[in-house]
This record gives sequence, C-alpha cells and structure tokens, in this order.
Amino acid sequence: MAHLGPWHTKHFEMLSWHDVHVYGFRFASFNYDEGSADLELDIDYILNWENSGSGFLFTVCRADMTFHDVFRLKLELDYETPTAGMCPFSIDGISREPLVFGTGATSFRWRIPVNWPRGSLKFEAPTFTMTLIGEPVVQSGQSFFPDKRPPRVNEPSC
Repeated sequence: MAHLGPWHTKHFEMLSWHDVHVYGFRFASFNYDEGSADLELDIDYILNWENSGSGFLFTVCRADMTFHDVFRLKLELDYETPTAGMCPFSIDGISREPLVFGTGATSFRWRIPVNWPRGSLKFEAPTFTMTLIGEPVVQSGQSFFPDKRPPRVNEPSC
C-alpha cells in the first residue's frame, strides 16, 4: 500500500481490516447533548499480505482507528464459550451501510464481525479516521506480540 495515512471515511473502499487484532477500545469526546461519543480502537493494522513461497509475510503497524460521534452501539464478545484465554480479539473485517435521515443528515451503520473469539460490534457513526503509530514491520505474524508493539508517545514500553 503506497498511501500510509492518515485515512478517513472517504478511503474506506481502499482499506481492508481482515484478521486485524484489537488490543483495546475506549470512549472519548463525549457529546452529551447528542448522546454520542468517539469509539477508539487500538489495533495492529495489516498493510500488506505477501506470499513468500513458504507462507505469508505481513506488513503490520500499530494504529488508532476512531469512529466519530458513535451512537446505538452493540458490543458482543464471547470469551466464555470457547474457554478462550484473554487475548486481543481478531476482526473479520468492517462493513458499512449508508443511512439518510428525515432531516437530510447522513451517517453509516457499521458492522465489525469478530472472528476470535466470536462476537461483533455494531453501531452508527458518520465518519472514521485511522492513523499509524510507529513504523510498519514485515513479519510472519498478523499482529505484534504485546511486548513488541510500538508504544504511543508518553506510553511506557513493556
């Protein structure tokens, strides 16, 4: 991928989130009047999958993905049924459906199926941004080991 972000809603069609791992999520920028907040995902974004002949190599970089003005959130994560130990969850991808309200305002209904463990995130939000943290790394795994993830500014390393 030649373009290394930051990416915005208009770039959605050129991006893929298959097998991206999510290390954390939080709510920020609460808008109490509108009943919305930003949903921030701390992810290892896969920039490239390359068949090396003996397997795949992945170009991976830590990233922040923020959905802005989120509302109607439904979050399901099932670590109990498969008796999974706690680990970053892996998403299958991200899809969206355009919404047009009676007022003429537009937004999207987002769906993020989780492929390990089972689950999903569903919500409405008009926009997103995604920004890389650190430098991309070519490696055999789809995500970093937690102690190898690049730290944020002012975040202690493991």
